[in-house]
Amino acid sequence: MHESGAPLLVLYSQAECSWCERARREYLVPMSQELRLKTSVLFRQIDMDSDRPVVDFHGRTSTHRGFAKAEGIRVTPTLVIYGPTGERLDEPIVGMRLADFYGQYILQSIDTAREKLTSKSR
Repeated sequence: MHESGAPLLVLYSQAECSWCERARREYLVPMSQELRLKTSVLFRQIDMDSDRPVVDFHGRTSTHRGFAKAEGIRVTPTLVIYGPTGERLDEPIVGMRLADFYGQYILQSIDTAREKLTSKSR
């Protein structure tokens, strides 16, 4: 993340969440394969009901569940875009509001994040 200068888009998900699966299948996976987005944003997932280990932005070991709790995430799906030091670069997208516009909300958030990172590097 530090090397690429790209923001990190995190899907907070949990098992048996049909909206999470839909967000992943219909929006995030296709977006992650688009050439323009492959180089401009990193896509990851945190499973809020999992105790698998994860390393946070400060190099500390936690779990997926612990990381989501520390970030104050309570609803799935939630999308958050972070900068290299863990700062949030836009408002989270909570739930799957208006499916017809969901993809546009994601793209706008990615653009906002990229603009903030670009302006910081100037």
